[in-house]
Amino acid sequence: TIRVDRAGSQTAKFTIRDNLRHRRDIERAYLAGIRTARREILIANAYFFPGRQFRRALRAAAARGVRVVLLLQGRVEYTLLHYASRALYRALLKSGVEIHEYHRSFLHAKVAVFDSRVATVGSSNIDPFSFLMAKEANVFVDDAAFARQLRASLGEAIESGARPVRLHRWLR
Repeated sequence: TIRVDRAGSQTAKFTIRDNLRHRRDIERAYLAGIRTARREILIANAYFFPGRQFRRALRAAAARGVRVVLLLQGRVEYTLLHYASRALYRALLKSGVEIHEYHRSFLHAKVAVFDSRVATVGSSNIDPFSFLMAKEANVFVDDAAFARQLRASLGEAIESGARPVRLHRWLR
């Protein structure tokens, strides 16, 4: 984390990923949000191919009763990444993670909301390239009003432009 700013009751952390001292900062911030969530995790991400630790954290959150919702790219933009991401669906769905694929247009969101309290917006996808090689930046904001507004926007995107991926259909 590079900088923490406070304004009233809001806290914002500017977090980067580089090839030197901050190789895992964004991933660690996501993992902290996942591990501390008690009610809901909502992640919208265009390119979703998280590592084992990230997937394990999502499944553990679902197992402890947290509603885990993923809004992912439904259109094929990069074939290999699209099908690699979909290879993870079975284990996530079986653990209780909800997956919605966005089809209205290409999805380029890189945001998340944890318990309608903390939100992140940035350039980092949840894939090996973003987490290991690319220079990325995210802002993590601890502000309920901002988080609720982002959560509402994502909820509308799910309702108006996404299709749920159902386990029983996926298994067929």
